[in-house]
Amino acid sequence: MLSFAALTLRLGSAGCRGGRRNLATIVSGNKTSQLVRERLKEDLDKMRGQFPGFRPGLVVLQVGDRDDSNLYISMKLKAAAEIGINASHVRLPKTATEDEVLRRIVEVNENLEVHGLIVQLPLDSINPMDTEKVTNAVAPEKDVDGLTSINAGKLSRGDLGDCFIPCTPKGCMKLISQTGTSVAGKNAVVIGRSKIVGAPMHDLLLWSHATVTTCHSKTTDLAAQVGRADILVVGAGKAEMVKGEWLKEGAVVIDCGINHIPDDSKANGLRVVGDVHYPSAKEKAGFITPVPGGVGPMTVAMLMENTVQSAKRFLKTYQPGKWNISYAKLKPQKPQPRDAVIAHSFTPKSIGRLAREVGLFSEEVEPYGTTRAKVRLEALNRLKTQPNGKYLVVTGITPTPLGEGTTTTTLGLAQALGAHLHVNSFACVRQPSRGSNFGVKGGAVGGGYCQVIPMEEVSLHLTSDTQAVMAASSLVVDTINARVLCESTQSDKALFDWLVPLRDGHRKFSLSQLNRLKRLGLAKPETLKPEEIYRFIRLDIDPETKTLSGYVASEMMAVLALSTSLGDMTRRLARMVVAYSRKGKPVTTEDLGISGVLATLMRDAVKPSLMQTMEGTPVFVHTCPLSDIAQGNSSILADQIALKLVGPEGFVVTEAEGGAELGMEKFFDIKCRSSGLHPDVVVMVASVPALKMHGGGPAVMAGSAMPKEYSAENLTLLENGCNHLKRQLENARAFGLPVVVAINTFSTDTDAELGLVCEQAKLAGALEAVPCSHWSEGGAGAVALGQAVQRAAETPHQMNFLYDLEGLGNLPICMAKTHLSLSHDPERKGVPTGFTLPIRDIHANLGAGFLYPLVGTTSVAPQSPAFSCFHDNDFSTESK
Repeated sequence: MLSFAALTLRLGSAGCRGGRRNLATIVSGNKTSQLVRERLKEDLDKMRGQFPGFRPGLVVLQVGDRDDSNLYISMKLKAAAEIGINASHVRLPKTATEDEVLRRIVEVNENLEVHGLIVQLPLDSINPMDTEKVTNAVAPEKDVDGLTSINAGKLSRGDLGDCFIPCTPKGCMKLISQTGTSVAGKNAVVIGRSKIVGAPMHDLLLWSHATVTTCHSKTTDLAAQVGRADILVVGAGKAEMVKGEWLKEGAVVIDCGINHIPDDSKANGLRVVGDVHYPSAKEKAGFITPVPGGVGPMTVAMLMENTVQSAKRFLKTYQPGKWNISYAKLKPQKPQPRDAVIAHSFTPKSIGRLAREVGLFSEEVEPYGTTRAKVRLEALNRLKTQPNGKYLVVTGITPTPLGEGTTTTTLGLAQALGAHLHVNSFACVRQPSRGSNFGVKGGAVGGGYCQVIPMEEVSLHLTSDTQAVMAASSLVVDTINARVLCESTQSDKALFDWLVPLRDGHRKFSLSQLNRLKRLGLAKPETLKPEEIYRFIRLDIDPETKTLSGYVASEMMAVLALSTSLGDMTRRLARMVVAYSRKGKPVTTEDLGISGVLATLMRDAVKPSLMQTMEGTPVFVHTCPLSDIAQGNSSILADQIALKLVGPEGFVVTEAEGGAELGMEKFFDIKCRSSGLHPDVVVMVASVPALKMHGGGPAVMAGSAMPKEYSAENLTLLENGCNHLKRQLENARAFGLPVVVAINTFSTDTDAELGLVCEQAKLAGALEAVPCSHWSEGGAGAVALGQAVQRAAETPHQMNFLYDLEGLGNLPICMAKTHLSLSHDPERKGVPTGFTLPIRDIHANLGAGFLYPLVGTTSVAPQSPAFSCFHDNDFSTESK
């Protein structure tokens, strides 16, 4: 480092001549600031060595276009570029409102690539602006100007290591230190009490152990106060107000003023001076800063230093690709309480906090209360260059009333990966369907210590996606009925006038009407002939073919789950066939002229709903297509956004409803075809009691007590049931991916039984088989599963589909069959053989984009439970 002599200039000779003392020493801000910049460059080189490609980020936010502000900003940007800081200038127009400014500040606050934010003052807007409110909107950890109330408060109470110090006072302290003067014990006088200079300067000197006096416009004995100062800092904003004769002999004088006074010798007629009368002050001061070239350059240098300091603080907690997320600590109880009791024992963190933790911006989140939110699709666009994380699909053996726990395992695995293995993890599950709300399945969002919370919110209306689908399906049915009535009672002219009203002598066709004309080969709507008008307006719907509301709702939910964007959803809705004409021609929602309205009704439903598990890991709960007549998986959009948010080292755990031969097959051959996403690992869930049932155990009613055949050790029955597991493993391995078996343990399982299942699973080709106790222990009970999945994801693999799309419109097949058996007969457990799969009909869901053959007695209508759970529910005004 350069010596102090290199930073100062002597105004007089080395000794006294003619009785005159030496003149004051100039304390050069230009040279000191240059040293600071060189040091900061070295610091950034070290940062880049440790974090390749890292650069501190600085944003300067300006409102308006003032020339003086532009000059200051250009100086800051130039200094940042010289040092290696990635600085950008955001200029809002003079017409910007306070809300617009605040929104932009929030955007920068949430951007992890920005470490410093400066709001350039004054705010030059034609609209009212609360400067204090705007300044305090800056996140304290990015307030490199040190102007927020939080940073000012910390400075005032002496927490200098935990705040940002305003740049001008910080620069002044650097200049004082360059004089070699010890501040401790000195009398210091500060003239001016502004929030930017005077007040923080007072605090800095005080906490450096000086005796400090602050003078201002009401100080009556200003000259006398100045005369007692060993250190004088002036920031009054009045040209040359402090005279040399006021100064104490040998004082340190720091002049923060920048003023312009008339000077005919200057080209612009003005000369820059400080608040101190320099010619007389240099005769008496020991050290003095010039204007210009003193405090000004140091202010910019300290801004750069604060930005680098902010970046260093960020890097202390920063782990590339890792969320800064907090997890809840579970304390499982024995005996284990009911699911509702467990769920109510946890207080979820606010949804805004969770969104920030996983990297979502405030503008991308639409809260529904404090614990759930919609995530806007703009997040996917922002993250489009981010590499995807690892993609896991959880499936299971064929379901039984004894329970396999695919949803519970999905959530438990996500909790284990996140809260215990400290990997970014996101679960994506279906939301409860109408049958699940108060049906035999209960809440359908996990159980034990692996639940989505709050359970009432997720199990009931959630964010009203199902209600939007039902409203849209009802609109379709009502429109068909209205159209049939109108066509049966109206003349061609009246119907044409109703559909395309004549306004100001012109008819304006809607987009859906223009598309219908195009499909009919009628390219010139303005010159339609009577017979062409007839073809256009007459759908001639056969009332016997109109689709019932429940059928329409089922396909709409499938559309919602398979859509990759709002535009994609709109196009899929337009293709939906909802009736047929008397001549057998399909009638679509676009033919009815309502496809755009349907998209409007469902525009919010397409956004995934964000919630959390009991341990605070994020969950997307979105869409509920049925697993028999539809694909039975959560939405593509939820998976896509989650994969971007977790980053390349993170994991997204999604669930395929039903057994592997049903929900998993549809996941690959339908969902993955639409999304273009390829999973890395399949997790196959099984349980000892369920395998015993598949091995020939007695039938059990849902919700009834477990028979002794399943609670007592029976290796023979279990080994027979493992044949079913082997068949489902064969189904899973057909897609070319590694398979890990998760054995969802029960308290009645024996070591011998668990060992047998693990052995049989590995013999059948499972990469690993792991007993899991997540239902009773939360994520801690699935850590071994998480580790197995991490190992499996690193093995070489290449996903493949089971069949090519050739024939029948090149659409994939969605088998509409029972989920309770590998066959069409729900009573046949295990591995049924010797049967012919009866296909009684084949339907096309052109909106969703698949064909679904109806197998056996499978109904396309959603089934109502024999005994709904609402009989066991009530509402208490005393509950919290």
